[in-house]
Amino acid sequence: MNTPKTSKRGVKRNEKPTRKTTAKPTSEKKTDTKEVSARDKRKYIDYKIKVKKGDPLPSFNEDAIRLNKFLANAGICSRREADVLIATGVVTINGVTITELGYKIKPEDVVQYDGETINAEKKRYVLLNKPKGFITTMEDPRGRKTVMTLVSKACKERIYPVGRLDRETTGLLLFTNDGDMAKKLTHPRYQSKKLYHVELNKSVNKADFDKLLKGVDLEDGRSKVDQVSFVTDASSKEVGVEIHSGKNRIVRRLFEALGYEVIKLDRVQFSTLTKKDLPRGMYRHLTEQEVSFLKMSKSL
Repeated sequence: MNTPKTSKRGVKRNEKPTRKTTAKPTSEKKTDTKEVSARDKRKYIDYKIKVKKGDPLPSFNEDAIRLNKFLANAGICSRREADVLIATGVVTINGVTITELGYKIKPEDVVQYDGETINAEKKRYVLLNKPKGFITTMEDPRGRKTVMTLVSKACKERIYPVGRLDRETTGLLLFTNDGDMAKKLTHPRYQSKKLYHVELNKSVNKADFDKLLKGVDLEDGRSKVDQVSFVTDASSKEVGVEIHSGKNRIVRRLFEALGYEVIKLDRVQFSTLTKKDLPRGMYRHLTEQEVSFLKMSKSL
């Protein structure tokens, strides 16, 4: 009975020095370091190493902006296209060619693209309720009235119309200097919804609704509407049409192909924007919330 007790005591005595040499705390520290690295926190470890070596902590400039974002904000191109321009070496910062894609610029830096100095403008979004008699173009060599005269005092930045409304069509027209948003709003992939109030020269045959929904053959291909219905509390000559196509004069051409003449055409909704509280011929700036909705909306 006493012999086993003696052997157990001997084992415990022998284990004490073994515990001292295993250095468990050190191994635990190494394990912790690996866990942090696995969580993509290597930058913090790097900073600690720099401090130990006597190097100062890196400083962050909140005013700095990535070069590709700066080019996109200036309306030069999209961020992806900006990366290509940077890589090809056509962009300089303070006279030095920059090819680093993640390069950040400061407010005082001079950015040049293809020899031209770029000034990043504040993004503007102006919504106009267009009246009849104005063409959607920046300028007209024939001296006709353009929509630009209606928004000339909206802001100091140079803004451009998103899409087109023909001379006799009224309703919503958006202007902006945000190239990315303009491209997104007009690209067929995003199916930007447009709602029109159409007044025709005669009562609409309901059978023609099915033709509009299934598709009508036009000179530039087959086109159709997303929805069509009679306007509530109006005559049978007035219909509401929802469409996402960006083809030129598409609503007029669809009805003309079915034997109708469009007397009045008014765009009452564009994407998430409506004419509420916006009189004909007047404009207003979009709210931050409206801009956010436009950017988040799938049906841009």
